[in-house]
Amino acid sequence: MRNLIIVLMSIFCLGLSAQQNDKAHTSYIDLSYFYGNISKHNNDILHLVTDHPEGYLLSWNRKTYGHKEWEQLYNYPDYGASMIYHNFKNPYMGSNTAFYGHYNFYFFNRNLMFRVGQGVAFAEKPYDKEDNYRNVAFGSTLLSSTYLMLNYKKERIFNRFGLQAGLTLIHYSNGNTKAPNTSINTVNFNIGLNYNLEATQPEYIRTAGLSSAFTEPVRFNFVFRTGINESDVIGSGQFPFYVFSVYADKRLSKKSAIQLGTDVFYSNFLKEYIRYSSISYPERGIDGSEDFKRAGVFIGHELFLNQLSVVAQAGYYLYYPVDYEGEVYLRGGLKGYLTKSKKLFAVITVKAHAAQAEGVEIGIGYRL
Repeated sequence: MRNLIIVLMSIFCLGLSAQQNDKAHTSYIDLSYFYGNISKHNNDILHLVTDHPEGYLLSWNRKTYGHKEWEQLYNYPDYGASMIYHNFKNPYMGSNTAFYGHYNFYFFNRNLMFRVGQGVAFAEKPYDKEDNYRNVAFGSTLLSSTYLMLNYKKERIFNRFGLQAGLTLIHYSNGNTKAPNTSINTVNFNIGLNYNLEATQPEYIRTAGLSSAFTEPVRFNFVFRTGINESDVIGSGQFPFYVFSVYADKRLSKKSAIQLGTDVFYSNFLKEYIRYSSISYPERGIDGSEDFKRAGVFIGHELFLNQLSVVAQAGYYLYYPVDYEGEVYLRGGLKGYLTKSKKLFAVITVKAHAAQAEGVEIGIGYRL
């Protein structure tokens, strides 16, 4: 009953959003069933892989027709909101319900759709040291979730109804805000229906001579990030962290830029990790006097989507007094510009070492 209520409320909200569209835009909804496998990326989760998970994906999508330049540059993408109900078919994990914002990008005469969704999920049965100690995948009820969908899609096959089918990858993690957090990835086959909410659609606008070429001097950026996280030691406690970053960026085109910079990390969870390791694991060579701070350099790329951008960075610690998960780190996430001049911006990113997340970073920055 609870899941039925969630679906009905979602359809109602999506319908209201659709009614608010102006005549220059149209929208559609789609509903897909998916069935798949849990990826065995970590031996610690083998006891959680007992069956084939399944679920439903409901979304509302607003189409673009080129009224803004970025819409034409990206071949008229859709953007919208989506919801996933995911049953893991495992007594220790139960099900997850997740809500996302997403973009749809089109290829091969708009028959191939690639969707990227980012949002939050709610775990029905997170880890509990007494009642559910076997669920090492989710250490908290609130999770971060990302999904990728690659579908062959046809609209208006029968009146306003169409079909779509393909593959969907769904990822859940709490970003190590609380241990344990081995995370879960599922690879699924999906099939579903799409329904256009308007009888007709406008023509696509194509501006003659439109180019993605763009030049700009090197710009400098200053960013402050923070959050809370916990080491992999269950019960070691959550601590705040602070990250100060300075980097230069160079625009390559209207779509992208490259970055080069440095990070300084004040990771308070390492204080407890250092103390714990010096007492419990002397073979690690940690005596308890080590510094908890780290510093590194990174290279990165930024992909611009109107006032939003996708950031990906790879870094290497130059100052690394304590060995924790390796000397190479990765960062990926979203950046939203708060002004039309694109000087003030907010960021939300995940920092990781290979497949192991260290923390979810929320920050504010300024671009000179």
